[in-house]
Formats: sequence, C-alpha cells, structure tokens
Amino acid sequence: MQRWKINLFVLMGGSFLVMAGMTMIMPFLSLYLQQDLGLSNEHEIGVWAGVIFAANFVTSFLFQPLWGKLSDKYGRKMMLLRSGFGMSIVMLLMGFASAPWHLLVLRMLNGVISGFMPAAVSLVSATTPKERMGFAMGTLQSGGTAGAILGPFMGGLLADNFGFRPIFYITGTLLFLASLLSWVLVHEKFDRAEAAMQPQVSVLKGFRDLMVIRQLPVLLTVTFLIQFAMLSPMPLIPLFVQKLHGTTDDLAFYAGFVGSVTGLSNMICAPLLGKLSDRIGAMRILLVSLAGAAVMLIPQAFAGSVGQLLIYRFMLGCFMGGLIPTVNALVRRYTPDGMESRAFGFNSSALSLGNMMGPVMGGALSGWIGIEGLFILSGALLFLTCIWATKALRVRQAAK
Repeated sequence: MQRWKINLFVLMGGSFLVMAGMTMIMPFLSLYLQQDLGLSNEHEIGVWAGVIFAANFVTSFLFQPLWGKLSDKYGRKMMLLRSGFGMSIVMLLMGFASAPWHLLVLRMLNGVISGFMPAAVSLVSATTPKERMGFAMGTLQSGGTAGAILGPFMGGLLADNFGFRPIFYITGTLLFLASLLSWVLVHEKFDRAEAAMQPQVSVLKGFRDLMVIRQLPVLLTVTFLIQFAMLSPMPLIPLFVQKLHGTTDDLAFYAGFVGSVTGLSNMICAPLLGKLSDRIGAMRILLVSLAGAAVMLIPQAFAGSVGQLLIYRFMLGCFMGGLIPTVNALVRRYTPDGMESRAFGFNSSALSLGNMMGPVMGGALSGWIGIEGLFILSGALLFLTCIWATKALRVRQAAK
C-alpha cells in the first residue's frame, strides 16, 4: 500500500478513537456534576455544565494557531503526538476531579493542548497527492464522525454498568492507543533543517500573510458559519423530540437516535463526496452541499413526527459530508507549501469559534423563536453563506 494511504487509514482509525473518547462523557456531563461532584441545584448544574463545555473551545480557539505555527517548524507528526499523549493524561486526571472547578481547569488545559484532528488533517494533506485530496479529507472525516456517533452510545453503556469516572480512564486509554498507533505506523517526510531555514514569523504575522491569499479569509469564514448554523439548534433537539414523541420510557433512545443519524449519513457520504470532488472540483461540492444542507434544515421546523425528523436529519447528514472536508481540501489547495499546518490551525480556530458561539446564540434565541425558528434561521444562514461563498470564491478565483 502506498505510504499516503497507510497514513490516511491509520489516522482515520486514530480520529475514530479520539472522537469516540472525547464524546463519551460530554452528553452526560450534567449527570456527572450531579452524581459525582456534589451539585444539586438545577440552575447551578446548568451553569457549570455550560461553562465547562465551552471552556475547551475557548482555549482551543486561542492556541490552535500557535500549534499550527510550531507544526510547520517541527513537523506535523510531532504535534500529533504532543496532542494525543497530552490529552490522554488530561482525560485520566478528569476522572480524579472532586469539584466542578477541577473539571473546568482540566477542560481548559485540554483545549490548550488539543489539536489531534487539525494535525491529522495537516499531515494527511501534506502526504496525499493533490488529485486525491478530496477523497483523503472525506475518508479522514468519516473516521472522526464514526467516533462521534458511537462515543455517546459506548459512554451510556459504560455509565450504566460502571459509573461515570471509569469513562475518563477509558477515554484516556483510547487517546493513548490512538497516539501510540500514530507513533509507530505514521511516517512523515519532514526536513527540519530546511524548515529551520525558513523565516520565523509571529502568529499574528503568519495570519496576515495567509489572509493576503484571497480565498483563505472566505474559507475560514465559511467554516465558522457552517459550525455556527449547524450547532445552534443542537442543544434543544432532545426537547424537540420530546415534544414530537411525548414523555415515554423510550424517549432517551429516540433522542439519541435523532442525534446520531446525522453523523451516520455524514460518515457514509463524506468519502463518496470527497472522491466526487476530486473529479468535478471541491468548490462545486461545497456550494451544492451548503444549499442542500439549508434545504434539509428548514423542513425540520415543520416535522410532525419523530419519523419525519429522522428522515430530514439523515438527509442533512448526507450534505454535511461535503462541507468541512471540502473546505479543508480548498484550504490546502490555496495555501503555499510549508504553511499548511498554520492555515489548518487558523481554520480549526474558526471551527472552534463556531462550536462555541452556535449553541450559546441558539440557546439565547430559543426563548424568542423556539427551536422551530432556529431550524429556519440556520437554514437561511446557510443559504446566505452559499450565495456569498459562490460570489466571493469566484471573484477571488478570477482575481488570482
């Protein structure tokens, strides 16, 4: 097997383990605060859960560009291992937390040292032939998505049988295994001597240098808008399922099913759309996927049953498979050699900002427009993003 394919499939497996580990406990964070860390007031639990959840994205947003810069200087594999082994230690420590602020500090630290996925994207992009970039980005995305789907299910099973604290120990072990596999099996041709000869610039100067490239500001903005629109309704979907289905014994199952079906179709379609983008162009796939995701978001506001909602969510995931992977492929296309990791670091910061602000703004707006209004608003935002990206990218393509 060609070296780039070995790297791709090993890192796809590593992405699965990382995302499975990272999502095992997050759906049950409020229960962990209540049952293991001694909180009893419902409002207090909600505040702590929101702050702890957001803390990881805040520090990740701030530090990803720095790791991207160091990756271009010292190699992507080193940054991959730094993040993987570092997060495995932090996750183990979370299992020993005895107060909410312990968990908050560790989540902030986790965001500081995180970066396995951006480093994996950067390493794959640097070792994959450009004509196969779409397929590689889609395949890598499918591994992470599969982990995000199965993580909560595995976490639920483990929590029922062993409690919440062992989940952190298992998560740390999964992260350690992913890092170990990458250490042994992933190879990168990186000339440190040549990289050291390149002029060293600050993170801010590197950002300005990249933003001169006409397409990159557009792509970073698109990444933020995609995550913002997709995540703004997410915290309220279980309540919407309850409204459609009623309060029954199997409510948790249906809520989990609705939450995971999007990831299932995303996992299936991401490699297929990536391969198609290699044939007809990543920009076309991105624009069609933006429009398709917008179309599938709006009908969810008018779903009359859980079955209808499942269909719309499944179709939404099909189009989601053509969003972030194609953005990554386009970022690589327009980024000069030697600056890929830095560009992906800034793109990861844009993604983290969308992950952080989407649920916060969605929760704030839900009191006025409800989750139905959030679906419509998110769909409209993606429509506008599609129209703007079509004009902006084509204008910049012509200008180049």
